[in-house]
Amino acid sequence: MKFDLTVAVREQAGKGAARSMRRAGKIPAVLYGQGECLLLTVNPEGLIKILKSQAGSTALISLTVDGAKSKPNRTALLRDYQVDPVTGAVLHADLFEISMSKPIRVKVPVKIIGGIPAGVKEGGVLHHNMRDVQVECLPAALPDYIEVDASSLTIASGIHVKELGAREGVRFLDDADQMVVSVAAPMSDAKLESLLTSGVGAAGEPEVVAKGKEAGADGAEPAKAGAAASAGDAKGGEKKEAAAAPKGDKKEAEKKK
Repeated sequence: MKFDLTVAVREQAGKGAARSMRRAGKIPAVLYGQGECLLLTVNPEGLIKILKSQAGSTALISLTVDGAKSKPNRTALLRDYQVDPVTGAVLHADLFEISMSKPIRVKVPVKIIGGIPAGVKEGGVLHHNMRDVQVECLPAALPDYIEVDASSLTIASGIHVKELGAREGVRFLDDADQMVVSVAAPMSDAKLESLLTSGVGAAGEPEVVAKGKEAGADGAEPAKAGAAASAGDAKGGEKKEAAAAPKGDKKEAEKKK
């Protein structure tokens, strides 16, 4: 999918300049690639339209760069962007310039089609193991997404990267044996209970180790402290017995009287 976007070169950089641009209704951006780095300002409407499209990061953007000293018309991909966690407003965008005659490597989203898989209808669980796959191709051959028909999948079956099917001009770079989508058997109540029980036991172990580390610098120190305490208890016990002995003798002497 292709989009047209008009941007302008900016001279000022830094957080203060970026805040001023946002207050003026613009989005600060940077264009990388092809041996150049340009600071830009972008109109939010055009950028948001690209972000809301199905293509997203795979959309080819035809840039018209106002104020550029050379190459006012360029082609780019949206490499990254930042969003305000509270308002959801786009704060910054990174664009990557590409050449239409050179292959590029891009992550393309995986789209599952075909309706509900047969195995899910039998009670299985659908797993979307890979949300995107990495491809290499010329920009003109870049697909918006990779369609995967999972309708025929039964329980304990799946589709690997090598089974995605050939696409003209597109080469998959991920491991051929990686699972893209699969249908797993439903988990039994007994297995779930076993996992939960083992999880509780495993969670308790680190606490014991942590307490041991707090007690001494290494594993040997707590042991010495414990041995010293035991020795102290033993000595204390001997003293108590020694102190108790005279009292017993005194009582015996009183009885004899």
